[in-house]
Amino acid sequence: MKSKRTRSRSKKSAPKSNKTSRRVQPVRATYTTPIPTLYERLGGVYSIAAVVDDFIDRLMDDARLNANPRVDEAHHRVSRSGFKYLVTEQVCWAAGGPQKYSGRSMRESHEHLAITPAEWNAFLDDLRQTLDEFRVPERERQELFAIVDSTRADIVVGH
Repeated sequence: MKSKRTRSRSKKSAPKSNKTSRRVQPVRATYTTPIPTLYERLGGVYSIAAVVDDFIDRLMDDARLNANPRVDEAHHRVSRSGFKYLVTEQVCWAAGGPQKYSGRSMRESHEHLAITPAEWNAFLDDLRQTLDEFRVPERERQELFAIVDSTRADIVVGH
């Protein structure tokens, strides 16, 4: 029995602070909500298509743009529905949607039109009017304008 007491004494004499100083912090699971893409924040393909529908009608009827005979001819050569389809596809793709843009590059599509900085500004004004009409929030507007602005060098002559 003596040996048992010795063992128990050694256990009792062990410092208790050792156990308390080695506290294990609980693991907390961190859940992050994925940030919605611009495509999702704009409402997806149907909402984008509705905005594009209005925008292309506004654009193709804009006298400021049609004063350029090359632009006017192009507006009468292509079908509105086909143009709307390609622009919808492009906006969805650029905004992070699942669509793939199947049209020509911006340079190839516009280089023969000789679009001036003033015509570019008219185009941007048409876009602003459409976004106003659909009450697109400021954050999404800024992102859309940044996407559009990234194409300027390929569209505008003498930019």
